[in-house]
Amino acid sequence: MQYKNNTKQRSRTIQGLRSFSDTLPKNIKKIIKKKGHIYSETLNNWKYIVGDEIFKFSYPRFFKHSNKFGVSCLIIMVKRGHEIDLEYSKKQIIDKMNSYFGYKVVEKIKLVSFDESSTNTNKNKSKNLSVTNSKHANKIFDIKNDKIKNSLLELNKLFTKK
Repeated sequence: MQYKNNTKQRSRTIQGLRSFSDTLPKNIKKIIKKKGHIYSETLNNWKYIVGDEIFKFSYPRFFKHSNKFGVSCLIIMVKRGHEIDLEYSKKQIIDKMNSYFGYKVVEKIKLVSFDESSTNTNKNKSKNLSVTNSKHANKIFDIKNDKIKNSLLELNKLFTKK
C-alpha cells in the first residue's frame, strides 16, 4: 500500500487495497470506538444472555458506557408487571454479559417499565395510516416514468400491510 500526498487537496490519499477501518467515515469510527458494538452485540444475543423466560417481556434499550464520572450502565425496557422477575435476575444478567464479552462491560442495570396496551394502540393507529404522507404521494404521482411510479406504489402497499 502506498501513501500519496495529493497536491490539489489537503488530505492524503491511499492507493491500492485499503483496510476496512480506513474506508469508514470519521463519525462512524468515533461511535465504534465509544463501544457502540457492545449495544449491537447485546441486541443480537439478548435471548442467549437472559434466557427464554425474560426474553419474552424485556429488551435492551440503551447502553451507556463508563466515563470518569459514572459506571457503565445497561438500560432495559420491561413489560409492566414483570419488573420483579428482572430485578431478581440483575446479577445473573451482569455476570453473563461480562463473561460473554470477556471483560467487565456492565456494572449496573436500570429498569424502565412500559405498558404493552399503550404501545399496541399506537401500532394499530399507524397501520391505518398510509406510509407516505400526502406530500410524498403527490410527488409519486407526478413521476413520469411508469416503472418507477408503479414500483414506489407497490412499495407503499407492502409497508401498509406490515
